[in-house]
Amino acid sequence: MSVLVVGLSHKSAPIATLERACVSGDSLRKLMGDIVRLPDVAETFVISTCNRVEVYADVDRFHGAVAGICELLSRHSGIAQAELTPCLYVHYEDRAVQHLLAVASGLDSMVVGEDQIIGQVRTAVKSAEEHQAMGRVLRDLGRVALRAGKRARAETGIDRMGLSLVTVGIELALEQLRQEIKDTRVLVVGAGTMSGLAVATAARQGAARLVVANRTRARAERLAASAGAEVADLADLAGEIAAAGLVISCTGAAGLVVTEAVVRDALGARGGRGPLVLLDLAMPRDVDPAVAALPGVSVIGMDQLSGSGRAAVGAADLAAVKAIVEEELAAHGSAVRAAQVAPTVVALRAKAATVVDAELARLEGRISDEGLSGHALDEVARTVRRVVDKLLHAPTVRVKELASAPGGEDYADVLRVLFDLDPRAVEAVIRAEADPLNSTDWEEGDL
Repeated sequence: MSVLVVGLSHKSAPIATLERACVSGDSLRKLMGDIVRLPDVAETFVISTCNRVEVYADVDRFHGAVAGICELLSRHSGIAQAELTPCLYVHYEDRAVQHLLAVASGLDSMVVGEDQIIGQVRTAVKSAEEHQAMGRVLRDLGRVALRAGKRARAETGIDRMGLSLVTVGIELALEQLRQEIKDTRVLVVGAGTMSGLAVATAARQGAARLVVANRTRARAERLAASAGAEVADLADLAGEIAAAGLVISCTGAAGLVVTEAVVRDALGARGGRGPLVLLDLAMPRDVDPAVAALPGVSVIGMDQLSGSGRAAVGAADLAAVKAIVEEELAAHGSAVRAAQVAPTVVALRAKAATVVDAELARLEGRISDEGLSGHALDEVARTVRRVVDKLLHAPTVRVKELASAPGGEDYADVLRVLFDLDPRAVEAVIRAEADPLNSTDWEEGDL
């Protein structure tokens, strides 16, 4: 069995597609139930948020599992496969594990390092546990992912990167405007996580005027209320840009939001109000690159921010989190390989115990007439069992160590051949280990 992920996210699909694909409540439960009933899937859990829908599964066959999961995602979302398939990505085995660790650590988020995703991963794993869609393989993987996410936030400053990015961007913008923020009118376009950071930062720094514009007015109103800002209609974007000195755009739109035509209209209504800076924090970009060629207009994008010396701390944090992901990935791989040989070791010890019991029974029958006491027979039995345990101890410990290294999966086969173990006995151990779905508390303190 191997781990597979099939999904779509803000990096691969338009926001409108993600909104249609997102599942929760009974719909999520039904999707998990249908996935786990696929012939090639043993267990599953699903991460479903406004920015990603990802199916993780322990699968027997790659192609059959991918086809089945894609068909179910299409059916449950109502999105035709022809429309959905180009938005999907697939990772398998170590790549799938690495992807989940990166997601839980905040590396794959729209706002790198945001805190919500680790809770969303925890909720996904707990939900699959409660609905008996998940077994030992994904339960262990969930623990590793949550531990990696917790380490990323405890050992690095990745959770501050979104705020740091906004702060650096505003600093660069004010340098180009050659004025302080208390003299600057700020327009924030969007109402997501990054927009919230932008609004909070501009308000804390004392912007002269702060306005929020968003496609959904209710979300703009909630965000504006948190910082005492004003709300504007996105339909009047040109007018609001004309009144602003700094425009911070960070929507989740798949296409351009601030077009050249809109900014041209804004400049026409602006008069001689001074320079205009557009800070584009969106991925993909919100601001038309052609806007930078308009007179009196500057555009600061993510590429400029990442190249800024003041963003060096963020680069160091990213490198540190990636190192944590690689470390946890390597440890998980070793543990999985070691676990693969464990059923063979159990079967070997069971066979040895059976042989010992049979020989002791035969010995007891032969010497019972010689008047040996029951105590003496017990001592003989304990001695024989200790000898067998000591003989098996070193090779079984060593084989687990060897199996944990890359390429170590062959050691289980060697044991089976050397000791002539019945494959059915090994399979029985595997089934016994996989059968109980023990309840697990997925609170963060347990990680």
